[in-house]
Amino acid sequence: MHLRLIVPADRTETVTDTLMTDDRATNIVVLPGAARRPAGDVVHCDVTREATSDILSWLKAEGMYDEGAVAVTVVDASPSKNARATEAAAPGAPDDAVVWDAVVDQAYGEARGSWAYYTFLTLATMIAAVAVVTDSAILVVGAMVVGPEFAVVVALALGLALGRRDLAVRSLRLLVAGFLVAIVATALAALVARGVGWIDLADVTAARPLTGFIWRPDKWSAVVAVLAGCAGVLSQTAGRSNALVGVFISVTTVPAAGDLALSLALGAPHQIGGSAAQLGINLAGMTLAGIATLLIQKAAVRPSRFVRSLGHRH
Repeated sequence: MHLRLIVPADRTETVTDTLMTDDRATNIVVLPGAARRPAGDVVHCDVTREATSDILSWLKAEGMYDEGAVAVTVVDASPSKNARATEAAAPGAPDDAVVWDAVVDQAYGEARGSWAYYTFLTLATMIAAVAVVTDSAILVVGAMVVGPEFAVVVALALGLALGRRDLAVRSLRLLVAGFLVAIVATALAALVARGVGWIDLADVTAARPLTGFIWRPDKWSAVVAVLAGCAGVLSQTAGRSNALVGVFISVTTVPAAGDLALSLALGAPHQIGGSAAQLGINLAGMTLAGIATLLIQKAAVRPSRFVRSLGHRH
């Protein structure tokens, strides 16, 4: 991980000396007086992923978050001898390390909401509705991948696990508002489609061998939601976003929302409860699994000897 720091001039020596004493940091560069807003010296360094949370915690305790600035980016490759030696000095595996400040910052960004979030969730729900009408498993998968809701579920779990009430409230509000907008918009589109003769009640209530599971939740719905929630949170905290595609196509949130919208619009009361239950089970299962995963990760991480020695030193 690459850290770009803006450090008040009178604190630069302390910061650089501290970084120099840690074998898990390398490529340390100091640019005196280079920063203008905020004013100060610019310090660049590369640190192992395992050390990033340790060093960020120390910088925060030293006031760098308030008096200076901290930016964290991922280094895709560092094929140098000193980088390999630095990685060898860090115990553990990079994938097991959680950069908590980066995860929390990303969660706040996801919980902010945007027109893009509402648009993607609405489009995904509409695709799911078409999948229900045509009994298409392929379209169900497509709707799952398009849906952006999982990042907000992770933000909700993070807020609850770390006791950040504002993050939890914002995430829950965004989830509810997003699905409400998507379901209402899809129901209105279904009414228009029924008005022009494209669909009718039989399209929803007829036997659907490929998509009937959407409104018939069972014990496996909860099992998959829990497993997907664990996998999704691990992929977020470990920086392995490629695993998220598998999570997207494992849960039945967006398809359930599409089925619910159609059932409301066309008048299929016996399916409304089932699709709503499917949606609730998946959201609740992922959230609870996410909370448990985050708490286990947090409990498993202990401050390094470097951080403890800094605490005694200062």
